[in-house]
Amino acid sequence: MGDESAISPKDRFLTVYGRKPVLEALDDPTLEVDKVILADTARGPAATEIVQAAKAAGVVLQRASAHRVKVLAGNGKQDQGVLADVVAPHMLPLSAALSASRPPARVLLLDGITTPANVGMILRTATAAGLEGIIVPRRGVAALDPMVVKASAGVAFRAPVLRCGSAREAAEMLSEAGYGIYALGASGKTSIFDAELPQRAAFVLGGETEGVGQEVGELVTEWLSIPMAADVESLNVSAAAAVLSFELVRRARL
Repeated sequence: MGDESAISPKDRFLTVYGRKPVLEALDDPTLEVDKVILADTARGPAATEIVQAAKAAGVVLQRASAHRVKVLAGNGKQDQGVLADVVAPHMLPLSAALSASRPPARVLLLDGITTPANVGMILRTATAAGLEGIIVPRRGVAALDPMVVKASAGVAFRAPVLRCGSAREAAEMLSEAGYGIYALGASGKTSIFDAELPQRAAFVLGGETEGVGQEVGELVTEWLSIPMAADVESLNVSAAAAVLSFELVRRARL
């Protein structure tokens, strides 16, 4: 599983689309752009700028039909006929991370979070806190697109993102690998500040409206909550992720 040749391109690259995001990626010396794909219908100063930027960065530029670019970008309204595959050096399939010689001890699992801004902010916060894995399933969670990258302030490219098909699939794999599965929810009887955690633990963050889905909820070891005052019912999921992430930082320093 750790063999790089067995890793899908979708687990190695973040694809950004649109003239400005592609130019920003090409102009950033800290990023490695694998390739740029430009629609064969793209002409004029904007296309010329892309071609020159790719050449200056030493990046392969391919031409493809406008339809092909739309399919690869997954966003026909905003791709502007150009996309770039940016290497995400810390992104791996969840299966590869779990079979590594030192699997991640603390991971977040995103379940049904569909707002790109929330996904981006969670990636930024969890990476800043030093978490070793943020599981972003391909189904049921906002795609890792330029909106997520923007919300993460560019951290998404370097975040320890772990990929799998669905949140349920991830929860099953984690359980089989010996992880305790903890979910955040207002109904949780145990505070995140008091919970006793095993050596390996995964924390499920549910969607903005539905919370943690039933399919994942069935595999939860324990439900945790963040203590609230002044009759506040809950926090935004990205704020909850920040509280959780830095509580784990605090525990690690004890």
